[in-house]
Order: sequence, then C-alpha cells, then structure tokens
Amino acid sequence: MSRTARVDRVTKETRVTVEIDLDGTGRAAIRTPLPFLSHMLDQVARHGLFDLTVEATGDVEIDGHHTTEDLGITLGLALAQALGDKRGIARYGEATLPMDEALVACAIDLSGRTFFVNRVPLPKAKIGDFDAELAPVFFEGFARGAQANVHLRLLEGENLHHIVEISFKAFAKALCRATRIDPRIVGELPSTKGAI
Repeated sequence: MSRTARVDRVTKETRVTVEIDLDGTGRAAIRTPLPFLSHMLDQVARHGLFDLTVEATGDVEIDGHHTTEDLGITLGLALAQALGDKRGIARYGEATLPMDEALVACAIDLSGRTFFVNRVPLPKAKIGDFDAELAPVFFEGFARGAQANVHLRLLEGENLHHIVEISFKAFAKALCRATRIDPRIVGELPSTKGAI
C-alpha cells in the first residue's frame, strides 16, 4: 500500500506544495525562499527517510513567518493524508540526538490531538537570513496540520545553529519512528479507543 500524498496550500501570503512518501529513502527536492529552512527540510527528509518534494513561495520581503508557518502546516497535512486511517503505525516516536555540544529531545504522538510544547529557548537572532525564533513556528504549524502532539526539549547547547539543526534532526527521527508500520499490529488502530 502506497503511503504517499501531495498537498497544495495557497493563501494570500504563500503558495506551498508538499509531496511526501513515508516509505522513501530520504531523497529530497526542496525549493523555498528561505535557504536555511530549505536545508532543515532536507534534514527532515534524509533523517526521517521520507522522500520529500517541496515548492514554496511567500511574502518573505515582509519576513519569513508566513512561509515558515505554512510550510509546517502543509507538511503536517501531507503527512496526515499519507498516513490514511493510521492502521498499523507505531503512533509514538521519540529521539534524543546530539550535535557537538547541543542535545535535543523530541517526542511525537500521532494521536489526532494537536498540541505543541516547546522547551527550546531561542534568542531573537539570525542563522544566515533565517530568524531563529521561527523554528518553533514551523513545528507548531506541523502539529496543527498533522493533528499531532509534538514536544521539543533542549537538554544542552550553546551554538544557535547546532541547537536549531539538531531540533529538526531529532524531529525527523521521532517522526520516522512514529510513522513506521509495526508488523505486530498490521491493520489495527494503535489506540484503546478504537479511533484516532
């Protein structure tokens, strides 16, 4: 069964297309007007083992907020669509990953309940042309689009680039684990309620 999706999101501020294959090999083709965010989406594909194609334009002449948020929402919507009824998935995923001095933990529940907890404090500073404070905007948008519960926590770290990048990598690994098919529950919903 193919676990793929394509979602187009068009607003007055942005135009975003995301194609995802949950059972890919980590291939990515990313084009956004925010180079650092494009790099982070490439990390999500490669470390989550998703094949991911992203095309985005947005009003970045104002700032990167709308584009970042809508990329998160659209990726979340595509993931939810690719998961279908979620039968047989692990549902939960977590990862704690290091990058030099930085250490970030991410936990995800593909529960159908939207909640985002961010314990990765970021200063009002730039990484290249990207406002670091927009990283949680992406993750919150994803949680809304995917109807997922996402927690991020900084355990150690000083270098801003390292902290943000390992946040995306931990997110990717946690998402990979949450979306995998568990052969012990094929065809079953991973919920005692019988619904997600």
